[in-house]
Amino acid sequence: MNKFTITLSAFALSAVSLFASCGGDEPDTIPAPVLPPVEDASDFVAGADVGWLTQLEQEGHKFYTRSGEEKECMQLLRDDCGIDAIRLRVWLNPADGWNGKQDVLAKARRAKALGLDLMIDFHFRDTWADPGQQDAPAEWASLDIDGLKSAVSAHVTDILGALKAEGIIPKWVQIGNETPNGMLFPLGNATTHPQNFASLITAGYEASKSVFPQADVIVHVDNGNDNARFTWLFDILKNNNAKYDMIGMSLYPWPADSWQKFAKDCLANASSLRSRYGKPVMICEVGMPYNEPDKAYDLLKYLKEEGWGKGLIEGVFYWEPEAPAGYNGGYDKGCFDNSRPTKALEAFK
Repeated sequence: MNKFTITLSAFALSAVSLFASCGGDEPDTIPAPVLPPVEDASDFVAGADVGWLTQLEQEGHKFYTRSGEEKECMQLLRDDCGIDAIRLRVWLNPADGWNGKQDVLAKARRAKALGLDLMIDFHFRDTWADPGQQDAPAEWASLDIDGLKSAVSAHVTDILGALKAEGIIPKWVQIGNETPNGMLFPLGNATTHPQNFASLITAGYEASKSVFPQADVIVHVDNGNDNARFTWLFDILKNNNAKYDMIGMSLYPWPADSWQKFAKDCLANASSLRSRYGKPVMICEVGMPYNEPDKAYDLLKYLKEEGWGKGLIEGVFYWEPEAPAGYNGGYDKGCFDNSRPTKALEAFK
């Protein structure tokens, strides 16, 4: 799904009327010429996942512009870093409340107030969901597949309904987080129960559309540079008639010096997937070491110019850019240094 607008800025075009030389009254109209499309840079999605934000704030963290002015983090990301969209993860029953319903609503209100687009990312767990952690949450552990589908539907409807009640309209809804082999194990394991996994995706899709028909529903897989990983899973979804709108990727180049190969392979994968499945692609997560801002800048610039610029991806979400180095067990792929943004996100501006 390439996003283009036709810009007519240098001159105005008008239809020219010609009258027949034999005295006829009816004009023949020469249509305005059809000009080639011109890309509108505003259509590039420059996003940030900031699920940790309220927790950081409660812990006393503050955020500053590069010149040292204190500023609320989402506003800082918007005004100083070119961010126009926010991604928020949702956990079912988190032990400390972070990323639960009320916390998600609090952050979503702030995004709406700043005019930022919103992606809601359902993990379907009480904590992190990723390739190594996809077991069903405790509340759902004893359910059969029909029960799991009902639970997914009810959870999605509940969260999205709460957003809708406050006039908050997500642009994207992600069903599952980094699901290269499915979700809600054991019954949603794509290797052993491919039909179940497809049906869970469809249950989330239909619940999302029941609340926000226009929202794009995303299925998200890690290692965006690995084509085989994606085709294996999305062939399963295709063969089992799963419903979704968009393919989501994570990309964390490591070592940082290898970012070019990771990025090229990622975009080659995006091109292949668009052709194979007819779906647009979003990079839902990207991260680079916080102390490599120049390489992070180059990566983001490349993804924007070579990815979005050539119609391969819809945009890029940086994962937790505001996180201090080593936060929450060692995350070091943010792009703030001493609570100030580094050069990295300037690629979005």
